[in-house]
Amino acid sequence: MSETILIVDDDRGIRYSLKRMFEEKGFKAVAARNGREALDLLDQGLVPDLTLIDIVMPGLSGLDLLEAIKQKNPKFLAIMVTAHGTTERAIRAMKLGAYDYIQKPFDLTKMWTTIQKALEVARSAKNPVSYPPFNDQNWAGESIIGDSPRMQDVYKTIGQIAERDVNVLLIGESGTGKELVARAIYHHGRRSNYPFIAINCAAIPENLLESELFGHERGAFTGAEYKRIGRFEQAHRGTIFLDEIGDMPIHIQAKILRVIQEGEIQRLGGSETIPVDVRLIAATNKPIEEGIREGWFRQDLYWRLNVVTIYLPPLRERKEDIHLLAQYFLSRFTKELQKDIVGIRPECMELLLAYHWPGNVRELENVLKRAIVICRGNEIMIEDLPDHIKAARENSFKLRAELAQSLDLLLDKVFDLITATVKEGPDSLDAISLLEKEMIERAIRKTSGNKVQAASLLGINRNTLRNKMERYGIADAVSEREETKRWENLKDEHLQN
Repeated sequence: MSETILIVDDDRGIRYSLKRMFEEKGFKAVAARNGREALDLLDQGLVPDLTLIDIVMPGLSGLDLLEAIKQKNPKFLAIMVTAHGTTERAIRAMKLGAYDYIQKPFDLTKMWTTIQKALEVARSAKNPVSYPPFNDQNWAGESIIGDSPRMQDVYKTIGQIAERDVNVLLIGESGTGKELVARAIYHHGRRSNYPFIAINCAAIPENLLESELFGHERGAFTGAEYKRIGRFEQAHRGTIFLDEIGDMPIHIQAKILRVIQEGEIQRLGGSETIPVDVRLIAATNKPIEEGIREGWFRQDLYWRLNVVTIYLPPLRERKEDIHLLAQYFLSRFTKELQKDIVGIRPECMELLLAYHWPGNVRELENVLKRAIVICRGNEIMIEDLPDHIKAARENSFKLRAELAQSLDLLLDKVFDLITATVKEGPDSLDAISLLEKEMIERAIRKTSGNKVQAASLLGINRNTLRNKMERYGIADAVSEREETKRWENLKDEHLQN
């Protein structure tokens, strides 16, 4: 279903030109001659995805129209149109809650950029996200899919924190569904009647990111021809999602910290302090603890963000969910693409299970969408899959054989070393317990003390890990240098004997 754009302008020529242009691009366009007519259309049930409003109109002005609509619907998305982009009218429009404004005469490139960004915001705010135990046969939004224990932990956490106004840090590889989780928290939270603004910190050039987040004053830098409201102001009373915050320059991190601590911002090039009230959800696929040690991420910001952390497991760590995900994407894309496909062949599903999915759920989604497009029958076959997926099983068998051979040799050496250590060392631990203790200590080191991730590496739950750590007297952080030196000494002694 095409998106609807409402055009409110007293200039007949502009209404006609914009309406025709939007319709040629596949949108449903509706035009109103003035503010009163626009209000009548809205009262009659018109729900536009985006509205373009001329500021200067006879009778009910664009500003009065925007204010009236915002009182009824704070999520109403509008772009103001003005012949005077630097006037106080335009600035007042932004303060009333307009998404942005564009100037007459139109610069088509800038106009389309602004409209596309606004529509992305509209889609995020409008399209809800469900997660189990939510179950509604008439559900029309997106869903977080998975029945594995790892995903059940994610659902429990979402349910516990959604209505509690705390900052959230999402950690997971690209394609694991971090934005879906952020939107689920937003849609099920107390701020769902206000904006949801998503910013990908890695996708915006460093020299533009600060202006994008905090806005700028006219003349703040070369090319700043007019005052601009930033995303934090646009998200006032709502939620802002900072994706890939690990890619954010450290000087901007300091400003994010100020927003969290003081609830205020300053536009680039300005001196005015502007209060903002937002809930912050951040996400990263980078090791933040490592960034703190290396100096590219602020520790004080990490602690402010890390009120609640949700770790999203990669797909290779929850392969039991692949069948459920595949059925979900099959149902979704057969409707979207109007294909009569009823299922996936068992041998095809075996290949999906054998593959390691470095791109995670997003890669699975794209693979199945491609397969549905090229499928000629009513079932997805092996030949409908990309070559790298078909090669996964053969590569997997070869890798397993090589790994088994290498592991056999390694285990022989480890066995000799462990049993020699037990004989020569204290009698408090047997060989199996000693090996288990060493495995736990290494998992703790590899995850920088993160017990959730360490437990995941070991294939146990966090409570089991905590109990074993207490049993063996393992500290949260183990000195890698001390452990390496100790094992080198043990190996030397063993070789000498």
